[in-house]
Amino acid sequence: MSSTDYRTALDAAIKEYEALGEQRRSIDDRLAQLAQTIGTLSRLLGLTPTVPLGLTDACRLALRGAGLPLTPLEVRDRLLSIGVDLSGYANDLSAIHTVLKRLNESGEIKFITKGAGTGKPAYIWNHPLRSQVVNSRQDAIKRFESLDVSPAARRRRK
Repeated sequence: MSSTDYRTALDAAIKEYEALGEQRRSIDDRLAQLAQTIGTLSRLLGLTPTVPLGLTDACRLALRGAGLPLTPLEVRDRLLSIGVDLSGYANDLSAIHTVLKRLNESGEIKFITKGAGTGKPAYIWNHPLRSQVVNSRQDAIKRFESLDVSPAARRRRK
């Protein structure tokens, strides 16, 4: 295979990777919306979930499905609206703050301030930026181009 064949294969692999990432984000968003719908409808019907949702996963669900920054109070309200049982916590808001802080530290969510003058702390789901994907693609191409793939180099490796 020639260098151009490798470049073509690399470009195709990167394009497919990017397309699958977009599909995954789309599917994750839809799953979050459906989970909230199921939780709300179940609660309205008086049904209890057969698989209880942990607080961390519930916070992920609330933020992923929101699409906009939420304060910890708004996260709690959203959790209650989808039927998450917070009665097991002595201080539910404190537990939510702890979960949000950990999710922020892990990079799953981003901390921002909400409101122009108020500066309320809020969190938003951290979607990978398209520019990061483009930059990583450009980095991969640069690394490939820096490889010595000449016929002489291949013979030396044998």
